[in-house]
Amino acid sequence: MSQAHKVAAAVEHSAGSLPSLPGADFFDFESLLSVQEQRKLNELREFLATEIAPYAKDWWDKAEFPAHILPKLAALRLSTPTHRGYSNLFAGLVIAEMTRVDTSIATFFMVHHDLFIEALYEFGSKDQQDRYLDDASNLRTTGAFALTEPDHGSDVAGGLQTVARRVAGGADDGGDYWVLNGAKRWIGNGTFCDHMLVWARDEADGAVRGFIVDATLSGVTRTKIENKIALRTVQNADIVLKDVRIAEADRFAGINSFADTNHLLRGSRLMVAWQAVGQQLAAFDVARKYALERRQFGRPLAKFQLIQQQLVDMLGNAVASMGMMVRIAQLQEDIYTDSKGVRHGGAQMAQVALAKAYCSARMRETVAMGRSILGGNGIVTDYRMAKIFADAEAIYTYEGSFEINSLIVGRAVTGVSAIV
Repeated sequence: MSQAHKVAAAVEHSAGSLPSLPGADFFDFESLLSVQEQRKLNELREFLATEIAPYAKDWWDKAEFPAHILPKLAALRLSTPTHRGYSNLFAGLVIAEMTRVDTSIATFFMVHHDLFIEALYEFGSKDQQDRYLDDASNLRTTGAFALTEPDHGSDVAGGLQTVARRVAGGADDGGDYWVLNGAKRWIGNGTFCDHMLVWARDEADGAVRGFIVDATLSGVTRTKIENKIALRTVQNADIVLKDVRIAEADRFAGINSFADTNHLLRGSRLMVAWQAVGQQLAAFDVARKYALERRQFGRPLAKFQLIQQQLVDMLGNAVASMGMMVRIAQLQEDIYTDSKGVRHGGAQMAQVALAKAYCSARMRETVAMGRSILGGNGIVTDYRMAKIFADAEAIYTYEGSFEINSLIVGRAVTGVSAIV
């Protein structure tokens, strides 16, 4: 066993698995990473094992976000890994490993980095990048992605009701500005973030616009969504915008249609599919450890054939899901620009939708089997599995529900849309 794999095994043990037995990455997809990436992934595992794993249950039970860990998380320098020279496979495994230890922390990371920061890279002006990127990348400030609305989730592309009106301003007003009105719902990081990427429809021409909104501005009201049974550590908010004034300098000049929204959603949907992988790794870790330690009828649960079958089914689901995501990561790398400056290749939306739908469906099966193996202990957070089981429901739904992602694939393979 290499030193890197010894470290990985030790950290996996702290997360609930056993270093003397094969890991949940049964086909060793991790070996496709460079040596540098493997070392960095193990550094992340050590951080998760010491700074997150011992406390994640309490944060979840209390529905509290651990803001105090952000400087330590920033010190790992894992913000938008591909912009730091890492592969897409590494970026996906970062999310899977975070999810394996705590789904909520992984979700915070994705919202901030894969949506807010990625928007700055993709659509931000040089001035906006200069003003916002460094602080955001180093978690001195945090961001949110405000798209979903109280009455529009899956149909928000056509139903976007938040509106923006441009107002001509003079020198005394600092130039032109925009006035935003509307409401948003299910906004992750929304209760505490410094900035939000708010999506709105231009009253003048109906075009979709994006704005960097200081969350403390007059007219912005943020209310925490209570009584969740999943991702309790994530601080989701209802946002109300009433005559919020935004400078023209904080409008994303590169955002002009919902196609730009889809560009970001494709990437974040991929990361949620990686979360579905991580959730299955977590469920397998916990279920196997429990089956080996829990004794019934005078022997470990692991000695029973039905328990072994469930563990094998869980492992098969996890490996199949990871294999699909590894291929998606390879497709992400296969991008080229032609002589006219047009980009080709990469993972297409239908492929991403299939990955998200398939992996989340297998995840639901996997966590259900894991909860079953733990019996009554599977419904209390003391044993981790209840938290894993509950958090899976959020993964199954957000960034496109199973049904919507399935219909995106159905449209691609039939040429006929069943959505509208």
